Amino acid sequence: MQTDKSKELLAKVVLINNKLNFSGTADSNPPVSIDYTPPLGDNLGYTSLELFLLSLSSCVGSAVLSILRKMKKEIKGFEIESKGIRKQEHPTGLKTVYLNININSSDVKDEDMEKVIQLSESICPVWSMVKGNVEVVNNVNIV
Repeated sequence: MQTDKSKELLAKVVLINNKLNFSGTADSNPPVSIDYTPPLGDNLGYTSLELFLLSLSSCVGSAVLSILRKMKKEIKGFEIESKGIRKQEHPTGLKTVYLNININSSDVKDEDMEKVIQLSESICPVWSMVKGNVEVVNNVNIV
């Protein structure tokens, strides 16, 4: 059965020990180890919230870079460092995510990035899914 990847995504996690260590796969990509901190897990992989931070960061990064490239901006280097602040009450999901966007470019200006971040918020599906539930704070550093 052929599926349209733009409409349907498939992922699978399989328990691989007697605690909370899973092997996760999606499509034909290499597996990732997902675990929880002791005593429930053995800290043998990413936690679910760490994977979320990576997912949000790469989604925002993809949106930002796509827009900047359409604007014909020169990108010499790019990275996003993310930090999540957890809620104190259960479920202890994230209440705030800080995205520190570091971009090396000779022609990207602060005002460009303000527009690009606004557009990215509307086209990044991960950001769209958490909007209204998790505060996302952006800090842009242009070198």
